[in-house]
Amino acid sequence: MTLSALRDDALTTTDDGFAVRLGLPWIRSLPIASLLEPELTIDGARVDPLTIELGDRAIEPAALARETGWWFLQDRIVLRADRALDAGAHDVAVSFRLAVPYLQTGPDGPLTLPFRIERPLVLDAAAFSSTVSRDVA
Repeated sequence: MTLSALRDDALTTTDDGFAVRLGLPWIRSLPIASLLEPELTIDGARVDPLTIELGDRAIEPAALARETGWWFLQDRIVLRADRALDAGAHDVAVSFRLAVPYLQTGPDGPLTLPFRIERPLVLDAAAFSSTVSRDVA
């Protein structure tokens, strides 16, 4: 399930830093609020502060719990940081928990799965490839 969560074109330069586009590592679309406690690590260093870009809005990771939109399988959630990265390859890791609201595990709430997805990515490899995904708005 996690093979396409960080695609070859996931790491890109932005006007004020960089972005990592995270695909949904699950078999069905889920509410955006299902993404819990996302953390991003680049070359072994935790990225802080981290913001989530939803369309034209930038929110803090804790605010994801109040989102009412959907994270569709073909879409990617954009994790942004306001620091520059050197050109070339970087070791990228994204850790988070994913709540599956339709799978109740007891009185404490839905099934919550931990994920850590990591792989080397080349900054701005998107310039050399095409994609059919879009960013969550």
